[in-house]
Amino acid sequence: MQENLDNPEFRQLIQAKQWKLVKQLLIGSNPWDISKLLHILKNEEMVFVFRLLPRELAAEVFSELDLSNQEYLLEQMGQENVRTILSMLDADDRTELFDELPAEVAHQLLDLLPSDQRKETLELLGYPRESIGRLMIPDYITVTEGTRVQDVFTLIRKYAKDNQTLDTIYVVDKKRKLLYFLPLRKFLLSDPLKKVEEVEGKQSISVSAFDDQEIAVKKMKDYNLVAIPVVDSRDTLLGVVTIDDAFDVLEDETTEDFHKKSALIPLGINYSDASSWMLYKKRIGWLIMLLFANFVSGSVIEHFEAAISTVVALAFFIPVLIDSGGNTATQVATLIIRAIIVEDFTMKKWFQAIKKEIVVGILLGTTLGLILFFRGYFWLDSGNIGAAVGISMTIIVLYANFLGVILPIVVYKCKLDPAVVSGPLLTTLVDAVGLIIYFNLARFFLQI
Repeated sequence: MQENLDNPEFRQLIQAKQWKLVKQLLIGSNPWDISKLLHILKNEEMVFVFRLLPRELAAEVFSELDLSNQEYLLEQMGQENVRTILSMLDADDRTELFDELPAEVAHQLLDLLPSDQRKETLELLGYPRESIGRLMIPDYITVTEGTRVQDVFTLIRKYAKDNQTLDTIYVVDKKRKLLYFLPLRKFLLSDPLKKVEEVEGKQSISVSAFDDQEIAVKKMKDYNLVAIPVVDSRDTLLGVVTIDDAFDVLEDETTEDFHKKSALIPLGINYSDASSWMLYKKRIGWLIMLLFANFVSGSVIEHFEAAISTVVALAFFIPVLIDSGGNTATQVATLIIRAIIVEDFTMKKWFQAIKKEIVVGILLGTTLGLILFFRGYFWLDSGNIGAAVGISMTIIVLYANFLGVILPIVVYKCKLDPAVVSGPLLTTLVDAVGLIIYFNLARFFLQI
């Protein structure tokens, strides 16, 4: 039904206020597609369209909207409608909404919830902001050992309506300590009279509610899980994290890494929701630091001003040399950082990585150096200038490649995020040293 939401005819139905037909088309559509439609509608149209949705579909669509649209809809809906939407949201989605709202608004909304949901939400909000406890949901099916397979299916039929983790059954003891879990398909293939402890395929993987959210994502990826149980220090089952929330965390972490690579403090929210002042604060700190770092390059050029004034042609090659060095360093740093993130690269292999990149640096530097040598030789008809720029290029690229591999490793060993070194800071370090190498070689070859 996605095509019905994207085409101009559907938008015309909304503009013509053909609400009955619009509602018929929306009911058969995917919640994510509807959320994308609401995002591009005018505010008044968005409210009208949202009110057409059945309650369950409305809750699913609401959870897919960004914060600004969620806040606007809450302001426009009556108290009873707000209560209905909030109570139908998954616990983790409701917690995320309350966490982002102003404290006064969140408090007012909490008062609208039934006592059990209010308690549940407050418990989730009590976990650290980036912890797994914020992601877990309390909807899952547990059984104890001794339960027969046929009774498991009775439980599934009983609780299926309000449960999004039916494909996994969690086995606990009388104190709710997690023993293991089993995928539903194992029960489908088992004798109905068998007990759960007799079913093959038991797994005992779990995460702590206080662990970082990335740990849950990594374990779900490593063990190919669609949900993972969350426990406390005594292994008591508290909830589960589902794959849809894991995808959200992965997307947030990827966005954060992109920001860091560009010398930008991660926004933490969608760009469209960020104010100009917030964007200024997130960017100005790094820019000021890099400005002072670039003073070093300026000082190097000033120090070799006499050499440049003697052979003006030397200035022509500055941009290509420092840009090539910066690009080389960024390339290898990106490869190393990504290898660290996906654990393809371990610290035991760092000597191997350095040796490998030294060889690559020599090959890259020699290739680019020869190109620049011939450029200087034939363009300026000077073998000395050609040699100066060609050898400079070779050494700068080799140095940049070495720095690009060693710096992320050192930063990672210091328990810091290596993503911050692969952007402008890395290129700034390459620029300053590259200029020193270039001008000293120029002095040697040109005797100036």
